[in-house]
Amino acid sequence: MVITAKNGTVTERTIDQYSKKDSKGNNRAIIVFQDPASVKGTRFLTIENPGKDNDQWIYLPSLGKVRRIAASEGSGSFMGSDFSYDDISSADRDANLDNHRILREEKYQGKDCYVIESTPKDSGYQYSKMIEWIDKDNFVTYKVELYDKKGTQVKLLEIPELKEVQGRLAPMVTKMTNLALGTSTSLNVSLLKYDDPIPEGVFTTNYLETGRP
Repeated sequence: MVITAKNGTVTERTIDQYSKKDSKGNNRAIIVFQDPASVKGTRFLTIENPGKDNDQWIYLPSLGKVRRIAASEGSGSFMGSDFSYDDISSADRDANLDNHRILREEKYQGKDCYVIESTPKDSGYQYSKMIEWIDKDNFVTYKVELYDKKGTQVKLLEIPELKEVQGRLAPMVTKMTNLALGTSTSLNVSLLKYDDPIPEGVFTTNYLETGRP
């Protein structure tokens, strides 16, 4: 995780992320901060809740306990980055939470894309709409414009680097730019594996607190 301030100052953090569907096909993901020492041991868990907001918890070593993230906190900054808690969970956002319409078809970086506008059904969601550029052939999202309640674009999500890993096309770089603040955060993947076994105990609040499955 590379956080770039308005003045160009860069802060780097090393994280591990594990994800796995449950027996019902719902997505679960946990993020563990490894470096630097100031954030080491911080752990964040999100569990998909079909038709509703995802369930989210965070463990901060300085507090020594697990705290549930309320839906009203979804727009808050995730660990000082340009991603909000909602942004971190948006990759697994239930499509049924939004209304969708195709605005047009156009090329983006030489790829034929659908340009799709999604508007949340829940007026409490932090964004009033999201506009995505989605590849017509493989349905990969290349870019997302994020708009606030006033209809002003406040963030830009870009996926500038994709790579085929174990037969799957995966984002290796994901960049979120906060247009209002002039800051950005990039998630750069150095190691990616699919289908490795992950103990069920990892996706629990007990793991958040202890670091043991």
